[in-house]
Amino acid sequence: MLLHKLNIGNVELDNNIILAPMAGVTDLAFRKICKDHGAGLVECEMVSSKAIFYNDDKTLKMINTTGEKRPVSMQIFGSEPEIMAKAAEYLSEKAEIIDINMGCPAPKVVKNGDGSKLLLDLNLVRQIVEEVVKASKVPVTVKIRKGWDDKNVVAIDAAKIIENAGASAIIVHGRTRDQFYTGKADWEIIKEVKKNVSIPVIGNGDIVDGETAKRMLEQTGVDGVMVGRAALGNPWIFEEIRYYLEGKKYEGPSKSEILDTILRQYDLLYQEKGEYTAVREMRKHIAWYLKGMKDASVMRNEINLIDNMEDVIEKLKIYFGKLI
Repeated sequence: MLLHKLNIGNVELDNNIILAPMAGVTDLAFRKICKDHGAGLVECEMVSSKAIFYNDDKTLKMINTTGEKRPVSMQIFGSEPEIMAKAAEYLSEKAEIIDINMGCPAPKVVKNGDGSKLLLDLNLVRQIVEEVVKASKVPVTVKIRKGWDDKNVVAIDAAKIIENAGASAIIVHGRTRDQFYTGKADWEIIKEVKKNVSIPVIGNGDIVDGETAKRMLEQTGVDGVMVGRAALGNPWIFEEIRYYLEGKKYEGPSKSEILDTILRQYDLLYQEKGEYTAVREMRKHIAWYLKGMKDASVMRNEINLIDNMEDVIEKLKIYFGKLI
């Protein structure tokens, strides 16, 4: 059965479809929306272990889970085992799963030796996972890439080390750091990782709908799938995948449902961060929600010039009123 409950350590997920952590995207409001639409697990946007260690106010606000359905996973990045361990110990009081980022390709992350840069030092990978597992009160997962570049494809070796160091699951993105998010994800390497470890493996990369999720599960044998960019403006993808895996037809959201979801996300953001921040952070989300709709670019440009929530909502209602 392709759709099933998934155990990560002692944590049971309702299903095996997971929302990927995305910087500037998977905040509390968006996570709640994706959970409402059937994600089995949601991950907070990654936070710096050093920032947690030094009690950085801005970072601590990013780990707010008020009113959130459980379980929740929190992802940390860094390259110092002791600091990563301290951050994990602190966050394991607030989340059901701690995820270690060893896949982020962003220059500002890798220049400090963090994220996917860790895949060039498998001994350090082992040390970090061991220390984090030892310090955490909850199961630990690790997100990796295929490798740094085509000359350093280390996913299989890294996965074995991660399993031996005590992690409860591994997420594999089938691209190298050099690829960033371009080209095609290598599902064969994900399949090989699955063959070489006994803990759950979650496949990531090029899952854009129910069909690709099913193919990933069938071709690689992974235990679950992780959806990233395909969820932008489309939290219904979790419902779509669930329906597809169960052999049911999924109609997709109506224009009214899309508007209602935008307004709900707006309200959630407003409650958490206030009007000033909500208006500005929703701009990118609205652009994603409207993608492919009539006159979407005109609407997006108009909304980007409005700085109060009431006017944005009124404009959205008028726009969708013409579409419905």
